[in-house]
Amino acid sequence: MNSILLRAGTRYLAALLMLFSIYMLLRGHNEPGGGFIGGLIGATGFVLYAIAAGTQDARAALRLQPQGIAMAGLGIALAAGLAAALFGDVFFTGQWLFLGATEDDKGLPLSTVLVFDIGVYLVVFGSVLTLVFAIEEEV
Repeated sequence: MNSILLRAGTRYLAALLMLFSIYMLLRGHNEPGGGFIGGLIGATGFVLYAIAAGTQDARAALRLQPQGIAMAGLGIALAAGLAAALFGDVFFTGQWLFLGATEDDKGLPLSTVLVFDIGVYLVVFGSVLTLVFAIEEEV
């Protein structure tokens, strides 16, 4: 497919989808599902770009191998689960860290739940792109 309008439009649409996927990741970090749906939305942006511009251009825009992204996500998700062991809790028990906490203010809450969701985001993003790029290159 060689449409200038489609190529130009998907470039902007892919960027918007990536921004929206990050929003979905961060919006859902205290509720289940933020990482999974965010990863699907982010991968959709690159899939649309691959359809319009070709798989090689989409791989070049990604700059990383999708398999490596998925494997890094698995490692991050596992590290989030193992963090509970440092505190003597059960595997995947949520742990919280409050940055900048004072007596009057709790500070910025960070959790292993968010770290796990980031891992899931990367696994879904990398896995979907691995499959789609492989299928696109076969055709």
